[in-house]
Amino acid sequence: MKAKYHVKLIQQGNTQTLTIPAELNLKTLQVIIRQEDGKLIIEPDRKKSLIEVLSTLEPLDEDFPDIDLCLLPPDDIEL
Repeated sequence: MKAKYHVKLIQQGNTQTLTIPAELNLKTLQVIIRQEDGKLIIEPDRKKSLIEVLSTLEPLDEDFPDIDLCLLPPDDIEL
């Protein structure tokens, strides 16, 4: 059986704070918190990959104009 910890909630105005025991420390500074079936679930806020972000976008219904190749810069550019 997994260990259970009893912690006190600290009320500060409309905000509650709790101390997470060292054994449960998360290796992140940001978390996602949600309520599910009367329980609070706290999980690390992992960064999404670019592919994951792009996969959530709606497809574009626009036609893009053709690119005039003579307007593109030459391949070798020295600064």
